[in-house]
Amino acid sequence: MRETWRWFGPADEITIPEIVQTGAQGIVSALHHVPTGEVWSPAEIAKRKAEIEGAPDAPSGLTWDVVESLPVSEAIKTQTGDWRAHFDAYRQSLHHLAAAGIKVICYNFMPVLDWTRTDLAHPVPGGGRAMHFELADFVGFDLFTLARPGAVDDYPDDLREEAARRHAARSEAQQAALARNIVAGLPGAAEHWDIADVRAALASYAGIDAARLRTHLADFLSEVVPTAEALGLRLCCHPDDPPFPLLGLPRIVSTADDYASLVAAVPSPANGITFCTGSLGVDPGFDPASFIARLGPHIHFVHLRNTMRRPMRGGRCSFTESAHLAGDTDMVATIRALMAEQARRADEGRNDAIIPMRPDHGHALLSDLDRPMMPGYPLIGRMRGLAELRGIMAACR
Repeated sequence: MRETWRWFGPADEITIPEIVQTGAQGIVSALHHVPTGEVWSPAEIAKRKAEIEGAPDAPSGLTWDVVESLPVSEAIKTQTGDWRAHFDAYRQSLHHLAAAGIKVICYNFMPVLDWTRTDLAHPVPGGGRAMHFELADFVGFDLFTLARPGAVDDYPDDLREEAARRHAARSEAQQAALARNIVAGLPGAAEHWDIADVRAALASYAGIDAARLRTHLADFLSEVVPTAEALGLRLCCHPDDPPFPLLGLPRIVSTADDYASLVAAVPSPANGITFCTGSLGVDPGFDPASFIARLGPHIHFVHLRNTMRRPMRGGRCSFTESAHLAGDTDMVATIRALMAEQARRADEGRNDAIIPMRPDHGHALLSDLDRPMMPGYPLIGRMRGLAELRGIMAACR
């Protein structure tokens, strides 16, 4: 697999020269400053490429390999407002990315919020920090801070009681910090939500159940996949994170069956999967090798990350992001299956036989603890993860 590294652009505290020292070969980036629904211009794409790849007389040795993400607007997901104009903008952005030589485009179809955690710097043994999702704290936010109508019916009695106790024990400052963590959204994104924004966004999904959201996803794919295929691009949808419903909203990209439906909705080599072991692995039924055996030909991009889950409660659970080789997902079996898929593609003569991967998230370790960083994206912790994953790949070869 091709080793890549996520970089949030000039606002990222980690620099391109530092990334070069990790041994990564490519960069995963996006134009986070461009508002969702607007066209990514050739000039802005070229500027980001130059920031990554350097000048002709001083190349960094890195290339911009993957866009993560070209965001899908809430208007498209709900089919309201300027959603048709956003389809046009998305297709135009694909044209501009293809002209710049970037072939892999990651996106997600999660309603309202992107990945969700309750603690962005949870202590772990040894002195590091990790991202963490505490279910009872999230339930307390939903019931008492957001005060979402109908939330009480979504959780079992014992979980509501625990959430009430934990909520009552937190100070106002602690309540505010929890809310910020939950509604922070994707680091580096143009939008940053507050409670009023979340309430308004939830209202926009009134009447949209899982079946209707799947229809909207299929409509999105029908609009953009033909353009991507004509341009030789590979679109890949990221799974829901975590892979269970939140805030009463449907989640439709959480399981292997969900992905089978996604790729069947618009069959095309351009319609594919971002295989994220951290997101999918929170589900106790996730089997990475079986997933790859079933859907491997459609995997265009890989996030290798691990989690340790606690027991399921009402279809949901708490979980902590673990070291890459220490969680519930068998990373050796995962990489072995991915490399077998690469070999199969090479035998078929596919031009995408080598799949880009990146070490996703990681513990904040050592000097990470003394510098600012995007939550979940430390330098030392990810470099440790990349080294471990690189070792598995070498052994499998």
